[in-house]
Amino acid sequence: MVELVSAMAKSLVEHPDAVEVTETEADGTTVIQLKVAEDDMGMVIGKQGRIAKAIRTVVKAAATKANKKVVVEIVQ
Repeated sequence: MVELVSAMAKSLVEHPDAVEVTETEADGTTVIQLKVAEDDMGMVIGKQGRIAKAIRTVVKAAATKANKKVVVEIVQ
């Protein structure tokens, strides 16, 4: 899942080398934290959060196929 989020984020931003994706496990749920450069934050979130929602939808679909529960957080 980390590779999937990383690939999507790097294709969206102007500074792909600043993309950081970490994965932690909490209460049976995998939490993926996405960190990008501050000026790229708008590109990852999108208008009215549409791109962020799309990223979460794709990850949720992949997680469902693998019988996992995954949450994507976009952090500053």
